[in-house]
Amino acid sequence: MKDRGVRIRGACIALALALALPSLTAFAEELTAREIMQRVEDRDEGHPSIVDVEMTLIDGSGHKRLREIRAFGLDRGKEELLLLFFLSPADLEDTGFLTCDYGESGRDDDQWLYLPALKKSKRIASSDRSGSFMGSDFSYADLTSRDLDQYDYTLMQETEVGAAKVWQIESIPRTKKEIEETGTTKSILWVRQDNFVVIRSVGWLETGGRLKYMEIKALEQIDGIWIGTEIHMTTKKGSETLHKTVLRNSNIRFRQALDEGFFTVRQLEKGL
Repeated sequence: MKDRGVRIRGACIALALALALPSLTAFAEELTAREIMQRVEDRDEGHPSIVDVEMTLIDGSGHKRLREIRAFGLDRGKEELLLLFFLSPADLEDTGFLTCDYGESGRDDDQWLYLPALKKSKRIASSDRSGSFMGSDFSYADLTSRDLDQYDYTLMQETEVGAAKVWQIESIPRTKKEIEETGTTKSILWVRQDNFVVIRSVGWLETGGRLKYMEIKALEQIDGIWIGTEIHMTTKKGSETLHKTVLRNSNIRFRQALDEGFFTVRQLEKGL
């Protein structure tokens, strides 16, 4: 099984889908950090799903660029599939991305990026997954999940974020390979105790002395599924903000009529 900790999955590139579960706050002392992360992993994500995503890129000077995306998600047993297409701006229209998360320990996931100008799909190598996804603060690694067995988890404390009770958990990769593929040497995660949504995280990047901050600014429950409808990812060095990405999810549809045949390289190249 894999860690969906800080992911932008289907619905957001869309990050942070979660099933509304009964509150387990009363059992907080009985859950280990690993068990909490397993609960994060096991949430119902409402697949098959379709979500429209507005992505705003903000540079250090405050200049903004807007991109529109449509994202499709599907569970296939242990496997999870994500297919997304850029709708705008015009120079990115029909650019697509496909990821196949196999959910099998030790097996690398597959990712492809389709660039219309080249008229072919490029497979993203594991060694390239720490790189920026289409100029955003999300990496290719953020668009797939991470293997629970490749991390050591420590429950640091129970605290609150706003009015929500959370567990604060430290996550450390066990191998150099995992660090190279994700670009992150350590993360701190804040997991809500009532629904097992990771609502905040901080990641220590391997190079440049930078930190990457994720925060769900708006969390909604739609058809029984928790989803972040506004998600911020910010890259900082010290107190300086280097770059920021804001995702806003809308027109969210769960339990849609999508089959496996839609989530293929052929469909990626064909477009919507």
